Amino acid sequence: MGPGPSNPYPEVTAALTFPVLGHLDPRFLDVLDETCRRLRKVFQTENALTLPLSGTGSAGMEAVFVNFVRPGDPVVVGVNGLFGERMCDVAARVGADVVRVDAPWGEPLDPSALVSAHPAPRIIALVHAETSTGVWNDVAAVGKVKGDALLVVDTVTSLGGMEVLVDAWGMDVAYSGTQKCLGVPPGLAPLTVSDRARSRLVERPTSWYLDLNLLARYVDSGAGRVYHHTAPVTMIGALNAGLGVILGEGLEEGWDRHYRCGKLLQDGLEAMGLELFATRSHRLAQLTTVRVPETLPDGMDEAGVRRALLDRFDLEIGGGAGKLSGRVWRIGCMGHSSRRVNVLTCLGALAEVLKR
Repeated sequence: MGPGPSNPYPEVTAALTFPVLGHLDPRFLDVLDETCRRLRKVFQTENALTLPLSGTGSAGMEAVFVNFVRPGDPVVVGVNGLFGERMCDVAARVGADVVRVDAPWGEPLDPSALVSAHPAPRIIALVHAETSTGVWNDVAAVGKVKGDALLVVDTVTSLGGMEVLVDAWGMDVAYSGTQKCLGVPPGLAPLTVSDRARSRLVERPTSWYLDLNLLARYVDSGAGRVYHHTAPVTMIGALNAGLGVILGEGLEEGWDRHYRCGKLLQDGLEAMGLELFATRSHRLAQLTTVRVPETLPDGMDEAGVRRALLDRFDLEIGGGAGKLSGRVWRIGCMGHSSRRVNVLTCLGALAEVLKR
């Protein structure tokens, strides 16, 4: 929601315009170290191997499977949306024996079904906040009974916008993206790996660029530094600024702000006569899915409504993803955009376009 795809915090905009430093400049290395420390706080973890991967959230997903899965390894994946589907695809490409556990799109996964799907999986993987459906899944319940499996969690749409407790919930590996609730433009994938998971890294992954053995040497080397690749210095500076804003506000205060704005949006949509898609008990506050009405004004289709919002109000909402294409709208209320004034603007604009 809001003008442009990222609508970053002012502090992030300032960081993006800061003169570019060399990727081995000691001043940049200090920023990188601070960014990793801040990521640990936002992930709520003590994991030493916590860093921003150079690539979007999908790079974080791929890094997990190439580094922890050998051909033939059983991998249980919860699927109740597009990004669970993508997990299956990525895991299969590295040779995993993928065991799908499905739930209807719009409904949460059953934790007991995940942990009972295979007697000895190498990994149990699920999406915490399914971006395609607006549903959150109960990671903590899976973490309590995961057994010897590594628990892998996609936190792309949850980190910074709702409670994410990596250590307390027993997550072994979690990855995220910068462009959602962190309020930073896309381009990095925050990643955290427990010591337990590090002991199970594949020795020689098929990807050199995403090889966590090599990246861990950089993290572990401290002041000595081991060169791996040219870091995207400007983006890391922006992420550092965004994390600073989040921690300055307070994690719980930020989670509450996202909740209140999401509730205001959802109540307003229902008052307008629109039907929400996700199961009420597991609706995300930061990503709302609303069913496209059967009747639209002036001969518009659903894409026409989105175009009118963008052209007339400089306000962007998403269309449905995957098999929900054309059936729902996805309205993000994340990061800097998660403000009461933005929600009220969105509701007013949508009411005018839909003539409600």
